[in-house]
Amino acid sequence: MKLKNKVAIVTGSGQGIGKGIALELVKEGAKVVISDINQETINKTVDEMKSSGAEVLGVKADVSKAEEINQMVKTVIEKFGRVDVLVNNAGIYPFKLLTEMSGEDWDKVLNVNLKGVFNCTKGVLPEMIKQKGGSIVNIASIAGAVVGYINLAHYSASKGGVLGFTRSAALELSQYGIRVNAIAPGAIETPGTKIMGEDALKQFSQMIPLKRLGKPEDIGKAVVFLASEDSSYITGQMIVVDGGHTLQ
Repeated sequence: MKLKNKVAIVTGSGQGIGKGIALELVKEGAKVVISDINQETINKTVDEMKSSGAEVLGVKADVSKAEEINQMVKTVIEKFGRVDVLVNNAGIYPFKLLTEMSGEDWDKVLNVNLKGVFNCTKGVLPEMIKQKGGSIVNIASIAGAVVGYINLAHYSASKGGVLGFTRSAALELSQYGIRVNAIAPGAIETPGTKIMGEDALKQFSQMIPLKRLGKPEDIGKAVVFLASEDSSYITGQMIVVDGGHTLQ
């Protein structure tokens, strides 16, 4: 129970990696806010988690819109009275070649993946500063932060930006006892990766030294570490969770 009575907001947690993160936080005793842009996935995840006895709150919010994030934080404070952990997980990755990418394509990805991290961080800062502490965990990616990928110039740029933001924010916010770190996942089993097809995923997994794709809980366990006091002397860092993929 490393996070007993702590309050954590996880963006994009209706499904996929975000849901896996939320589940691991709950296991460690945290009260978790399931935030997503899709009300249906929020309801499904909240009902599932409440049935197992977890204390969770579902809040619909678009991370690219500061006013919606500010309202979400207000709702969380009214319900739980504090915010101890923010996990900036919400992200999109529409595949498109750079030669075919429009300005609208670029803006949409950057607004969610990078501006969303800024909006959510700004949203919780007044509460964390008031509490004189907190942990912010940004979900980056090996794309952009470690390597590049075809069809993902906008995504890679956004995730590289997340890493730069993490380092600068860690320096600025350390005076308030707020730690800021990042996790860079590799290939993770989610509804999004399943569109590649089973055969392609099996072939891809054989390229990974640990011979498997990651699972959402693999990222969740890393988040628990960075959210808890186990990492109290760590800030401004990025942990790569990719089964050794980028070692090759």
